[in-house]
Amino acid sequence: MKSLGRHILVEFHGCSSEILNDVPRIESSMVGAAKESGATIISSVFHHFSPFGVSGVVVIQESHLAIHTWPEYRYAAVDLFTCGDSVNPWTSYKLLKQAFQAEHGSAVEINRGQLDLLEKASMELGELRDDAAQQLVVPKYSRSVWFTDRNENMALSIRHKGDCLFREKSPYQTVEVFDTFEYGKLLAVDKMVMCSEKDEKAYHEMIVHVPMVMQPEVKDILVIGGGDGGSIREILRHDQVQNVTMVEIDEAVVRASKEFLPSLSSAFDHLKLKLIIDDGIQYVKQSPDNSFDMIVVDSSDPVGPAEGLFSKEFYQDVYRCLRPGGVMTAQSESPHFNQKAFVELNHCLKNIFNPDSVFCYLACIP
Repeated sequence: MKSLGRHILVEFHGCSSEILNDVPRIESSMVGAAKESGATIISSVFHHFSPFGVSGVVVIQESHLAIHTWPEYRYAAVDLFTCGDSVNPWTSYKLLKQAFQAEHGSAVEINRGQLDLLEKASMELGELRDDAAQQLVVPKYSRSVWFTDRNENMALSIRHKGDCLFREKSPYQTVEVFDTFEYGKLLAVDKMVMCSEKDEKAYHEMIVHVPMVMQPEVKDILVIGGGDGGSIREILRHDQVQNVTMVEIDEAVVRASKEFLPSLSSAFDHLKLKLIIDDGIQYVKQSPDNSFDMIVVDSSDPVGPAEGLFSKEFYQDVYRCLRPGGVMTAQSESPHFNQKAFVELNHCLKNIFNPDSVFCYLACIP
C-alpha cells in the first residue's frame, strides 16, 4: 500500500425514500457493510432529522463509515475511509448500493497520506509503548441509535437498542416496536410514540379509572382504538363490567402488542371482551341509540386513520350511543404540545354534551 488510508467518496442516486428515512435500517446496513469489508467495529451513532434525513457514523478500528441521506431527493452521500490493507471499502460500497436500492452509484477513491510525500518522525515511546501493548484489548462495540417523534416546531428523541423489533406497513399506517434503554419497549405508529412500557400506566389508568369511579355501575363498555390493549386491561379490573367491545382499525397494532408488549396486551383473551377489527368511526355511526354505559376513545394523534376521531360528527354519534347517565372519556392531546387540537376538542364536546358535564383532567406522560 502506497498511502496511509483509502478514502472513497460515494453518491447514491434513485434510492428508496423509505429506506433513506429509516434510522435502524440504515444503521444496520452500515454496520453490516463494515463487517463484510473486514473492519473491526467500535461504535455506531445514528440520528434522524426533521422532517427527513438520517446522519450517522460507524467508527471502526481502521477509521470510519459516514452517511447523510436526503430521502426527498432519493439521494445519499457516503464516506468510506479505511486505513491499512485489511479492509476493502469497495465491499462496503457494493453492499450499501444494494441495501439502499440505489438505481445508480458513483464513487471516487482518494489515497490519503501518500507515503512518498511523507517523512516519518522518529518517536521514542519507550516504556509508554510497552505499557500500551500490555493493556491492549479488543474494543467493545457500542451503539447509539435514536427514535425521534417530531412536529414542524419541535422533536423528542429516545435512544433504543438499534434494531426494530417489529415493523409492518399496514393499509393504514406503519407500525413499529423498539426496545429503548430508558422506557422499555415502545410502540410507534407513523413515527409517533403511542406508548412505552415504563409510563403507559399513567395514561391507561387515568383514561379508564377516573370515569369508572365517577360512574361505578357501568356494565357495557365500548373502546374505540386502544390496539395496544392497555385500556381494556384496566377496564376488566372492575368486576361489575359485563361486556367490553373493542373496535381497532389496524390488526397490526394488536398483533405487535400481543407479541412484544405482554404487560399491556394481557386482557385480549378475556371472556368478557369482543374484539372487532374495523373502522371505529363507522362502527359508532351504525350502532343503535343508547347502546353503551361507557365509551372510551383511546385514539392516536389526529392524523391518518385517527383524524376522524377528533370530529364533531363522530362525537355526535358517541353521544347518541350512550345510555342516559352514561360516560365518555377521550384522549384529547396535550395542552402543551398540541394546544390547537386540545382546545378544539374541548369546545366540540361542550357543544354536543351539556357544558357542565364536560371535564378536563391531565396526566403526566413523559
